[in-house]
Amino acid sequence: MNRRYSFPMALIGAMALAGSAAAQPSRAPSLIDSPLVVNLGTFAFTTDLEARLNGQSTSNPDVDFDKVFGLGDNANRVRADALWRITPGHHLRFLYFDNSRTKTRTLDQAIKWGDLTFQPGSNVSATNRFKIAEVAYKYAFWRKPDTEVAGSIGVHYADISLKLAGAATTTDGSGNVSQTQFAVKEISLPAPLPVIGLRAVTRVSQSVYLDAQGQLFRAKVGGYKGSLYDLRAGATWMFGRHLGAGLGYNRFVTRLDVDRTSFTGQLRMGYSGLQLYLTGVL
Repeated sequence: MNRRYSFPMALIGAMALAGSAAAQPSRAPSLIDSPLVVNLGTFAFTTDLEARLNGQSTSNPDVDFDKVFGLGDNANRVRADALWRITPGHHLRFLYFDNSRTKTRTLDQAIKWGDLTFQPGSNVSATNRFKIAEVAYKYAFWRKPDTEVAGSIGVHYADISLKLAGAATTTDGSGNVSQTQFAVKEISLPAPLPVIGLRAVTRVSQSVYLDAQGQLFRAKVGGYKGSLYDLRAGATWMFGRHLGAGLGYNRFVTRLDVDRTSFTGQLRMGYSGLQLYLTGVL
């Protein structure tokens, strides 16, 4: 089976088996009251990755990594969310997402990356590591039997790195150019960012729930100027006492302008698309 579809098909199969096992009538648990709610899903989405790494004495143009290398193609991405209701009003939320890819292409255009220039016709490998982990405190300031609205504050840690490797020309601080058969240049941006957010969930029938949430951040500190927003909406069908399935849409964008000794440049990364997920509750 094509690897692109292996995880989604396995997830759909698990839903079908669980739905069959849950065929006996049972009252669905409440996603509004359950102490622990866990979502695990896969994405079918498009990505948007542009970055610029300036040289010692030059400001380079942006590189569109999706267009040049196809880093957004043919991959399964997994996102896991967990919500722990410590009390009805006080919650903790956890998030993990991984979108790490490596692609090799023969260039049809020159790419300037720091003090390196990768020339047309050369084989160049691009590696993008993008992992997100988050923990947030939520306070449910509005609670009804079928509706809950909560505000949140937390820390969103993004581990981002971009690496190019291949034959290139090198320009030093004096403007001298030399040829290198194999050069590697990597930037790494561990970015712990505080985020604030809002989430609402409502039950529209005995076993169907709608939810929406948004998070954002914008600040300038320590050589970083950054912004982030994460928007998500979904519908969940609880077909068993402890298991459900859902379909959602997620849009995430982060932008960083960096002026530090280790890295001077700009990075913009985003993704958007449909998420198919399983939901488990206790």
